[in-house]
Formats: sequence, C-alpha cells, structure tokens
Amino acid sequence: MTGSCIDARVGSRGSNLRQVNELNFPGFRGYPALAGTAMALALATLSGCGGDKGGAAKGRNGGQQQTPTVGFVTVQPTDAPIVTELAARTTAFESSDVRPQVTGVIRRRFFTEGTLVKRGQPLYEIDPRLYRASVNQAAANLQSAQANAEATRTLAERYRPLAQIEAISKQDYTNAQASARQAAAQVAQTRAALETARVNLQFTTVPAPITGRIGRSLFTVGALVSSGQTDPLAQIQRLDPIFVDIQQSATDLLSLRRNLAARDGLIPASANVSLRLEDGTDYGQTGTVQFAEAVVDPQTGTVTLRARFPNPQGLLLPGMFVRARFAQAIDTSAYLVPQQAVSRDPKGNATLFIVGPNDKVQQKKVKAERTQGAYWVVTDGLKPGDKIVTQGLANLRPGQSVRAVPANSPQKVQPPSPEQLKKMQAAKGKAG
Repeated sequence: MTGSCIDARVGSRGSNLRQVNELNFPGFRGYPALAGTAMALALATLSGCGGDKGGAAKGRNGGQQQTPTVGFVTVQPTDAPIVTELAARTTAFESSDVRPQVTGVIRRRFFTEGTLVKRGQPLYEIDPRLYRASVNQAAANLQSAQANAEATRTLAERYRPLAQIEAISKQDYTNAQASARQAAAQVAQTRAALETARVNLQFTTVPAPITGRIGRSLFTVGALVSSGQTDPLAQIQRLDPIFVDIQQSATDLLSLRRNLAARDGLIPASANVSLRLEDGTDYGQTGTVQFAEAVVDPQTGTVTLRARFPNPQGLLLPGMFVRARFAQAIDTSAYLVPQQAVSRDPKGNATLFIVGPNDKVQQKKVKAERTQGAYWVVTDGLKPGDKIVTQGLANLRPGQSVRAVPANSPQKVQPPSPEQLKKMQAAKGKAG
C-alpha cells in the first residue's frame, strides 16, 4: 500500500484513522467482510508508516526502509512587534479642589453630589453682607478722593499765572502742584481698594474651577470656612478622557533603548495601548502613550509612562489597577515559526529542522525568546526561503532523506491492489 503519511499534528495518527474510517471502496459494496478485512490491512499499513512504535515501516521489498514524508512551511522575514504587558493605575485627566477664597459662613449649596458640573457653575454661596458693605465703603472713599483731587488740581491751576507774575511765591505754586498729584494718587489707591472689595464680593459665590464630576461636599450649610483652611469644600475630577500611569522597570527600558540603537531592523513602534481590567476583561478602547518621565523612582526603580484613554461611559475610575499591553518596538527582520516546529535541547537552546539540499533534513539552532500567538518569534538562525519542517517530526534525524510536501497537504489512501485482494480472500477462506 503506497500513500502519503503526513500527520496533521506532530506524531499524531488521528487524522489517518479518520480517513480510513471514511473509506468507501467501490469494489467492496455489498461485501462487508472483504471491506472489513481491507480496512484492517489499511490500518496496519498506516500504523507502520512513520515508525511510531519501534522502527521504520518496511516496504514490499522486505527490509528496505520507506522514505518518511514531512510537511514544511516556507518562512520569510516579517514585522513582529515587541509587546510588553505592565501593571498600571488610572488617574483623573483633571482634578481640582473647590476651596473658599474668603472667610465666612456658607449660606447655600447649589449642586447635587456626584453630578457633572460645568466650569464657572456656582457651587456655594458664602454670606456676602460684610463684603458688600466693604464695596460700598470703598466706593465712598473713592468719591471723597476724587473730590479732593479736583479741588487741589483747580488750586494749582489758579496759582500758575500768579506765580508767573510773581504775585505769589514759586514755593506756594510748587506746593499746590504736589498736593494735586497726591490727591490724584489717592484717587488711584481708593479705586484699587474698591476693585479689591468687588473681587472679594464675587468670591462669596464659589464657582466650579473645571468641568467634571463633583464628589461629596465636605462642608454643609452653616459651616464657617476660610481662605486658609486645609480641607477643600469638595473635589471635581474630569474622567473623559482619563490617564493611565504605567510602571516599567528602568532596566527593561534601558535594554530596549540599547537594542534600538544597536540592532538593524528594530524600529520604535507607535505606542497604542490596550487595557485589561481587574476582572480580566478587555477594556475595548485603545489609548496612546503621551510621554515617559525622565526620572526613575528611587524606591521602586521604575519609570512612569502615561497613556491617555477615552472614557465616554465613565467605566474607568481614578485609582483602578489595570494591565496595559502595548508594543514598544517592531522587529522588521524576524521570522514567525509555528510553535510545534521548535524544540529545546538539554541546554535550553531552540532547535528546528529544515529541508536542505537533496531533500535531506538539517537541524539548526535558532534564537527564539518570545512567542506571538501560535508562533515563535525567531530573530537569528534562519534565512529567507528556509523550509521549516512542521509535520512528521517523529524520529527525524539530521541528514535523513525525506519526501517534503507543503504542510497540511491532503493524505491519499489508495484501495488494495488485486494481489492484496487475493490474499485477503484467501485469508478469509482459511479463517472460515
């Protein structure tokens, strides 16, 4: 019986058995006994092909080893991102404390805790009566200063012609001019005092400094507050977008930068980041790295990378722990090799078989330090166009001759020959 003996997976005969079970030889319809005998013979032949149990299959010539069939894939260099997954914590995009800037008693609160507030929206009202009185007093002082300035200016103007004809002394004229200038300065001072009083009166209404979601109020109506107090009245946080602070080891970052400078084909990647939440689910939105700090934390030995994420539904809250996954570089000269093709020797070196000249297999040592999905990322030891053996690896030896076909080629199981049919009929007659 001749035919291909390629395992669909390494060393597995399950696909062979399925194909034998599905045989429907035209000559056996209506002869179940002969069909069962033919199937048994086919199974025996398939089990011997490939040498799974103690040796290679023997052909009809008796003793001549049959050439094993292997499946291969041809590899070419491709782009393989260097993906990193690190611990991270969410941080509000903007955060602001609501603080009083004047001293007084809170009369009213204008917001509901936990709601979204807009920048400039009134939040609290502090008793404004004292500050309104200060405004009125400053306005009166300004009027008095303006009247005094008008009188001194007029007096100085009248002294000018008299001083020219020496009807009065020049000193009197000089004193009159100085008094007019002092009165003008007094007007400016009282005007500034009036502006200050008006600003303080405005501070009696406490507005929202930013747009965001406001938390609980730490002070109630009737509480006395001051501009120098430690605790804020409330806190507002902007959560859309939101920041994610990623902690990366300074050693890993240094190694990456050295590889970027030393290795050809290794280029920086656009830092798109995906998140995995605390419950193990994916966040669904993609963020981007904004910057990396230029300082290493002396306590943890890490560098902080900050990423920005959209958060339209408010799913991410400040302080949450997440896992950030992103590509820091792309290796443009790597090879993606199916994982079943790579094995490890006793020293831990990665090895694989390739189909060499004259259809003889060769064993090569390669550098495969990481995986990407169902593939090993091989960065050294291969050339473009190498044929990597991925199927039929059982009992392969370096230098062995093989019949190489593309991986996952369909297997062909032929019906028995006339001579085999005669032997099967004779065996059936003896058994009967």
